Amino acid sequence: MKENKKYITTKRRFRVIYLLCLFHVIFSLATAAIYYFIDVMIYLADVTVLVYVHSISALLYFLGAYVAKKGLVKYTRILFFILLNFSISITASYVGQVGSVEYLFMYAIGLPFILFSFKDEKYSVVIFSCLAGFLWILTSATDFKLFTDNHLDEAFALKYVYPISLLSTATMVIIQLFSFSNLNLSYYSGIYSKRQEAIDASEAKSKFLSTMSHEIRTPLNAIIGLSYILKDNEPRKDQVDNIEALNYSGKILLNLLNNVLDFSKMQSTKIELDNIPTDLKNAFRQLKKIYEPQCIKKGIQLNVNIDDKIPIVMLDIVRFNQVITNLLNNAIKFTEKGRVNLNIKKGLQIDGKVNVHTEVTDTGIGIPKSKQKKIWEPFTQASTSTTRIYGGTGLGLPIVKSIIEVMGSKIILRSKVGKGSRFYFKLKLDVAKEEKIVNSAKEIKFNGEKLLLVEDNPINVMVGKQILIKSNLKVESVINGQQAVDKLKEENYDIVLMDINMPVMDGYKATKEIRKFNSEVPILALSAEVFSEVKDKIFDCGMNGFIYKPFTPNNLLSNIKDFLIK
Repeated sequence: MKENKKYITTKRRFRVIYLLCLFHVIFSLATAAIYYFIDVMIYLADVTVLVYVHSISALLYFLGAYVAKKGLVKYTRILFFILLNFSISITASYVGQVGSVEYLFMYAIGLPFILFSFKDEKYSVVIFSCLAGFLWILTSATDFKLFTDNHLDEAFALKYVYPISLLSTATMVIIQLFSFSNLNLSYYSGIYSKRQEAIDASEAKSKFLSTMSHEIRTPLNAIIGLSYILKDNEPRKDQVDNIEALNYSGKILLNLLNNVLDFSKMQSTKIELDNIPTDLKNAFRQLKKIYEPQCIKKGIQLNVNIDDKIPIVMLDIVRFNQVITNLLNNAIKFTEKGRVNLNIKKGLQIDGKVNVHTEVTDTGIGIPKSKQKKIWEPFTQASTSTTRIYGGTGLGLPIVKSIIEVMGSKIILRSKVGKGSRFYFKLKLDVAKEEKIVNSAKEIKFNGEKLLLVEDNPINVMVGKQILIKSNLKVESVINGQQAVDKLKEENYDIVLMDINMPVMDGYKATKEIRKFNSEVPILALSAEVFSEVKDKIFDCGMNGFIYKPFTPNNLLSNIKDFLIK
């Protein structure tokens, strides 16, 4: 069915107009037959004109149904409303006021709301509703002499026409109200159905991302954990750089994973920051070593300049590292010759706060001014050819923008095609207090407390045990939730580290079983899943807190210490 764009006709409206035309064919023929019977058979009144009006109307309604069947619904609706309104007005003029035929205008006023879309065809709704109202007012204002001065005998009209008019009006208005109710029911049923589909799709997406997060973060936890263990085992000087590079590469991989997960969280919740004392110079010491091989391969220069005068600041280093990594990846990707520069400089420091200026510049292909707003949109790059030649998901810059905004700043872009790009922003950060710096750097030691590690991944068990035993904790491990329940029935533990996804019995069910006989022991979830619904389930089942995988030794031990001190 081809229609003008201004008249968007659904299948429902197509069916309704077709059936209405057929209904009015029957109604008009029946009305014409009644008037013919009055006029010819019982000679009570001269209503020949009305017989002709309704006979012709029946013919035109039939034509309308035929046109609608051919798909020309737009013209059918116009014909229908003109015919309906004028046939009511003509009949009312011939019958007179006592016949109450004009009440059928109520039906005519409401009908456009069914046959037209108020969203896309509001002018048609207004025009045809007003047409009915206007003819009703005009008919009444002319004392029902709009088309003729001759009326039916009042006694006859009151006895015969009046009941038929009221019955017809009541029947049509009831049908109309039923249609409105049915339309609303269908509309809200559709909304509910689409809402349920959206909820199901969101749950499926969350489940998929949660599963992928768990499957990737679990081995990643082992990589990052082993790099810390190797570094603590007094490696040779020639091994230190390689171990630190391994650790930083693990964090880069974690950053890529976080990009996907953060995009999902950006759609529903705000990104949360975890500010800790951070030495920026030390945090990015291995940055050049990670990216330089890629730059050398492309024949470009990488310069990393981090101001030594920047004090230790309170900063979410994971998020900040995510920003720097995304900006550097883009700069290197789109630069074929010249250089890429990272500059982090100290600005004004006053009243315990310091401004940190960060910029990433390159001499790459640049971004056209017309595309500079578009690149901040998810899954978008400057052009389709950019995606084809350079690859990428188009998630990096939207996530950078979101993180910087959560940190209370705004990232600015300056770029010229063929000259390169400059991304820069300024953060106002708290200078870390001395006691926080000392506490964060202090090695955490325990007094031989008993810890039960519930983890099904043997590599993570090995890594976890080495970190925990080195800090003077007595560690026992089991590989599923059922074994954890059995262990806690037999022995007392000071704290339990509980993985979530395990065979036989998962961490949620195991915790619920443990809480039936032991409500005191702290249980911390070892979770590779980062969604808010997972957090809710962790607390709902009776756990006391959670530690995200992959974790650093200091993060793991600090969380354990917090609960043991309690």
